[in-house]
Amino acid sequence: MPATAGGELRGRRVMTGLPGLGWRTDLRADERVVQGSRTYVPIMQEQEWYRAEAEQIEVFAPLVPQERVWIETIGSTPATDGPRDVLSRLISLDAPARRDPVPVIDSPNLLGRRVVQMVDGVERRDLRAVTDLYSNAEGDICLRVAAELDWYRWTWTGQLPKTMEVPVHLAWLE
Repeated sequence: MPATAGGELRGRRVMTGLPGLGWRTDLRADERVVQGSRTYVPIMQEQEWYRAEAEQIEVFAPLVPQERVWIETIGSTPATDGPRDVLSRLISLDAPARRDPVPVIDSPNLLGRRVVQMVDGVERRDLRAVTDLYSNAEGDICLRVAAELDWYRWTWTGQLPKTMEVPVHLAWLE
């Protein structure tokens, strides 16, 4: 959704870019800033946003014109079943493409990706995969995930994150 549509931006996941050129993801926004007649959105790399929030520090946030910012919205389970041909994957360059969730089992690479865990029909978000798929002691196929804050804290402190095991059938990639 375009950031020009309104609403609060602080902490929201956003994409920046220009139609026809491309898009950048894994960013977070702060509240809009008006300078003269232009409206800008302070944009941070997601890692920097987590560090600023966790350690209550200031971080560099370039001001991006509001019309170049798009708010990531939560997708739903894709309507298509089975493999998709290349023509069904074509997108318009006018706006960021819709990114449907993908069952973890359908992705060859998990490490570092955003994961959604389903617990009794409720989505648990803001998780990152810290392993690819493996077979645990009981023979279940699983992956290990960490809270996104702990995933990023690992980068700036070296402190290993607490992780939890998630059965493959309860996990989706954002």
